[in-house]
Amino acid sequence: MKKIIALLLALVMVFALAACGGNSAPAATQAPAAEAPAEEAPAEEAPAEPAVEPITLRVGYMANYASLWAVMTGIKGGFFEDEGITIQLTEFGDGPSEIGAMEGGSIDLAYIGKGAHRLCITGSAIIFAPSSVHTSDKLVCSAASGIETVADLAGKKIGYSAGSSSETTLDNALKTAGLTRDDVTLNALDPGYIVPAMISGDIDVAVTWNPYSSMCLEQSEGSYEIEFSDGSTNMSSWICLPDYAEANHDTLVRFSRALFKAMDYGADPDHADEVAGWCAEQTATDKEINLMQWGDAHWFNIADMKAAMADGTMKTYYEGVQNDMLAGGNITEEEAHDTAEWVLYDVMQEALDAVG
Repeated sequence: MKKIIALLLALVMVFALAACGGNSAPAATQAPAAEAPAEEAPAEEAPAEPAVEPITLRVGYMANYASLWAVMTGIKGGFFEDEGITIQLTEFGDGPSEIGAMEGGSIDLAYIGKGAHRLCITGSAIIFAPSSVHTSDKLVCSAASGIETVADLAGKKIGYSAGSSSETTLDNALKTAGLTRDDVTLNALDPGYIVPAMISGDIDVAVTWNPYSSMCLEQSEGSYEIEFSDGSTNMSSWICLPDYAEANHDTLVRFSRALFKAMDYGADPDHADEVAGWCAEQTATDKEINLMQWGDAHWFNIADMKAAMADGTMKTYYEGVQNDMLAGGNITEEEAHDTAEWVLYDVMQEALDAVG
């Protein structure tokens, strides 16, 4: 019996050893376990562009091509939208009214013609961008006036708008002719009243700007223009209040970047018809009337402005405006200042550097 039990125990041990090792491959031939594929690191995302803070700017303009050509191109062409700027437009009759509105808090920025530059020189406003320049002026004469040159203004009834570019043009015309205000009969009129005064014959000469000059020519039968040049510099510009400029430097640069790109587009003669259409839409006037104003000035593009800033011509333009104001008695010697005190050349340069 003991032998049988021993034999059975031996068999059990053999089967146990077989069960433990029968499925194992020899160490030398066992395939290494496959490594799990390494997980790819997620691609790094490019840092997001900083969001442009949306702003709304309230802008004053006058109902003519010169005032609207750049700002309307900026709106319609999407240049202000690219800068995150929404423009709200408000119409005014002249520059002094715009500056009054800025002082009252109803607008932020405005376009002005030459006459209102006097208020920048004397400290009421400050210029941060140019718009256009020209060196000759025109007067609208009635058919019965008999005027051929500015020398013929003596004894004539002249309608003009006080405190605006109209008054500056009037003074330049008289100076060119060797006349004084005592040599003519002056009628200070709001711009909108100059046209009916011309039609009715209450004045012989209208000293005004478009669209009023074009309306005089269209509605006063036989009226015509005479052109003169006195060597003066007639600038139009963009302005704000000095306090606003001090607190909103970056806003002015953003606005100017968009404005300069719009000016570059609008100054191209191939786009004149399109831009005139945008101006006509805003002023509810005929596109052809706006297109007629294309020849009124030299419209700055980016290349013009960069060159003028680089060689000092831009400063010369504004010095010319101030010298004209002095010569015409619009400002005194005490009121005249270095143009850098009333023109923000740094804003112009920063904006130009950013537009390529």
